[in-house]
Amino acid sequence: MEITLETKIKAPLLRVFNLSRDIGFHTQTASHTHEEAISGVTSGLIEFNETVTWRGRHFGLYLKHTSKITAMDKPHFFVDEMIEGLFKSFRHEHYFKKVDELVIMTDHLSFRSPLGPIGSLIDRWVLKPYLSRFLQRRNAVIKQYAEHGSL
Repeated sequence: MEITLETKIKAPLLRVFNLSRDIGFHTQTASHTHEEAISGVTSGLIEFNETVTWRGRHFGLYLKHTSKITAMDKPHFFVDEMIEGLFKSFRHEHYFKKVDELVIMTDHLSFRSPLGPIGSLIDRWVLKPYLSRFLQRRNAVIKQYAEHGSL
């Protein structure tokens, strides 16, 4: 299953790139899920080849998800991929492109649940809408902070 979102932000490219990989800032953008970094990089900017384990409340349960930054081209691109968690696969590509006064931030998320055909139905009808809303909310907070310096 795939999700692609584009967000236009009127801010410096490096600012948007850094906000997108700032562990503490991610905690703020995901406050509604009580997400916190519990191991690996737990504060500051995550870098290439580093990992972070998140613990957050989703669907009424506290779940853990460990991601590793598997690719990075500052300030244009980075990829985080699940190395431990409930998904069969989870890859989030982050793209940043400066166009005139705007940064075009594009998220491309591909994921797959276990459980074969049942998992595919869960992906389509439950997880894709849920993760789309999660990313939209996160991107709105990044946009607000990048453009205005406050939440």
